Amino acid sequence: MNLSELAARRYTTKHYDPAKEISPALLAQLWDVLRLAPSSVNSQPWHFVVAGTAAGKAKILPAILDFNHARVTDAAQVVVFCAKAPLSEEHLQRVLAQEEKDGRFETPELKAAGDAGRHHFVGLNSTTPEAQFAWASKQVYLALGQLLLGAAALGIDSTPIEGFDAEKMDALLGLREKGLRSVVVASLGYRSATDGNATRPKSRLPAEEIFTFI
Repeated sequence: MNLSELAARRYTTKHYDPAKEISPALLAQLWDVLRLAPSSVNSQPWHFVVAGTAAGKAKILPAILDFNHARVTDAAQVVVFCAKAPLSEEHLQRVLAQEEKDGRFETPELKAAGDAGRHHFVGLNSTTPEAQFAWASKQVYLALGQLLLGAAALGIDSTPIEGFDAEKMDALLGLREKGLRSVVVASLGYRSATDGNATRPKSRLPAEEIFTFI
């Protein structure tokens, strides 16, 4: 796989073919891509709500701004990326227990050091609830980026969506009661034959403007 060609080929889909579904085997890979996404100190401060049915998409549609409606209703799958708010001690202990179960600690001292390091960085970014949410949202965006590139590698089209009402989304899905807040949305599927964005040249600033090598 040539990553440069993959990045050049991937684009933000504007129109989906509603008749095309993503196979269960490919969906399983996409969900693994999300589950295995990186996060600061392996905090994993996220939850993903997946709308893969007409009823599921209809449930979140009132929170989607009008111009994005078709990117939800016509897509095969829609993911609402949520951040844990607050990032609780219970969650941090679940992460630690999973790390131990997965064999990441050779000694009790390494486990204690990992736990202390994670608490240190979480604490640095938790001076206020909003500061913690902003930090957790950054981790959520890491997962979004991984999903977009992973989808492209599988030949699946995607659209990151910030055009939605987060408060309304939280209410529709009962997120606040679950200790979650919506951050961003992404739709997945296969482009329509009439999707004009597929044929437009990709436009980015030249490398010499955005890189400084030292």
